Amino acid sequence: MSAFPAEELSPDPAAPQQPAYSPAIPLPPPPPLPTLRSDDGRLMLSDDSLQVNGQRYALLELEAVEVHHVRWLLWVLLGGFTLAGFLLGLLQNWLRTMPAALGLTVGALLLAWGQRGTNRLRLHRLGRETANFALPGELPGWQKLVSEANRRIQRRHDEAARAAAEALWAAQATLPPPELPALE
Repeated sequence: MSAFPAEELSPDPAAPQQPAYSPAIPLPPPPPLPTLRSDDGRLMLSDDSLQVNGQRYALLELEAVEVHHVRWLLWVLLGGFTLAGFLLGLLQNWLRTMPAALGLTVGALLLAWGQRGTNRLRLHRLGRETANFALPGELPGWQKLVSEANRRIQRRHDEAARAAAEALWAAQATLPPPELPALE
């Protein structure tokens, strides 16, 4: 071990010179993916954008997409309170049998209507507020489109990162090599 640590870091003059990194031959762009549409036409997914209810979003501005089944809370609460109120009225002898049965039926229907719910599509945008959309129909069909959208978003981000890295390497290749500090 030498007295000067800078000597240990200096390159060995007898060692072969390491070539600077140069990116390989640029790969051709991948073939464009087919455009996917939902059955009702509310959602359209192309190779570089996502369109929901006429609003277009670039895949680079999206972080992720998710879809969840949500219940209609207002109808669930209204049905539950109606059901509880008429049941309480029947048990306390405030109502006769037929009005109580009608009220219980209406409460059960409201509760069932609220349980039906809808599908909520959430678009997570980079550095912006999440966009929400309501989508009808069965959840599995929307989940397939959303998983494909997330795959395409990831692919688009990877392509942008690769292009940025190649631009950085090209810019660094034009810079002169750093000078070693002088030894005293």
